[in-house]
Amino acid sequence: MNRLAFLHTTIGALGAPAVPFYDRVDRIVPIRADPDGLIRVTVCTRPFRAAGPRLDIEQLGAKTVFHNYGHGGSGWSLSWGSATVVLEKLLARSQGERDIAIIGCGAIGLTTAIVAQRLGLRPTIYAKEQFPFVRSARATGSYTPDSRIALTTAAGADFPALWERMARASFTMYQSYLGLPGTPVEWSDRYVFSNLTSDQRAANYERGNTHGFASYSDRIEDLFPGRRDLELRNGEKPYKVKTARRGVGMTFNIADYSRQLVEEFKIGGGTIEPREFSTPSDVATVPQRLIVNCTGYGARKLWSDESLVPVRGQIGWLPPQEGVNYGMALDNLVITGRRDGIAVQPTPQGDDTGWNDDSEVPDNEAAKAGVMQLARFYETTAT
Repeated sequence: MNRLAFLHTTIGALGAPAVPFYDRVDRIVPIRADPDGLIRVTVCTRPFRAAGPRLDIEQLGAKTVFHNYGHGGSGWSLSWGSATVVLEKLLARSQGERDIAIIGCGAIGLTTAIVAQRLGLRPTIYAKEQFPFVRSARATGSYTPDSRIALTTAAGADFPALWERMARASFTMYQSYLGLPGTPVEWSDRYVFSNLTSDQRAANYERGNTHGFASYSDRIEDLFPGRRDLELRNGEKPYKVKTARRGVGMTFNIADYSRQLVEEFKIGGGTIEPREFSTPSDVATVPQRLIVNCTGYGARKLWSDESLVPVRGQIGWLPPQEGVNYGMALDNLVITGRRDGIAVQPTPQGDDTGWNDDSEVPDNEAAKAGVMQLARFYETTAT
């Protein structure tokens, strides 16, 4: 019998309520859902490839390029593991060389550079933009390693195992950032509230997932403490809804986390050189022979990679709020409470939202509508 089951049994024997203590939801701090309180609206273009991230090797004259891009909505979540996979290939071809070039300074570029340092390499980052101006800075900030990572019909037979390796390696690395000053990474509760039954929600997801995005989360269920997804009973629901579920998840407070990554890279002797690349020939002008291409959606233009599909994601940001460090999903609305802001993200078409839309112009009215939807939820479900 595991510890939680033992405690549940013991508490029940003492005459306590039958609901296990870890199922209880005594109070959730409500979010101040004021559309006029939005502090900014951001748009992130996710770099999706049907077959999964590009992690292959290409010869560019005398230079060798190791590609590391196309992670869909899972760039932050898979970054450490993806870097490890690519750098293993680089080391096998390095012939003892230690100086390498990394193109791109987003989530993938920074983590690749730090892993390279830990492997004894000397990386230099070349990038047009740095934090907070890179696309990675506009991400939601949740550990979601199979978010739009591939299509079930396009991913190769070996990809699920490779994905699992990257997801586990990244998860392990994130544990080393827990508890640090600034709370760059933390565990927090996740809630799903709906007036649909669980079966109806599942059916809606299947209808909305017209592209057939792959889902591999069942391969890493053991990484989450206790039961990941608990259905709350009527007496334990904080709102009047048909179904209420509670789970746990990891959150990246990107403003602080990205700053810590940059500082770690520079403390390790790394340098970031501003440079813009328009063609692969431009990339070949860097002095290093070994190059890791971490340009995300920028690779579509830089490498003429038409396999990259943009998936637009817009977030309306409310100010940080004391006690709001949890995630909440309503029907077609996702809220992520972070230390650096509260992300409110409408998803009217589910995972298909933003498909093949490369516009990065914020839609302020849509952002306000998302906050108004949250406000209506509170008004109609108050207990």
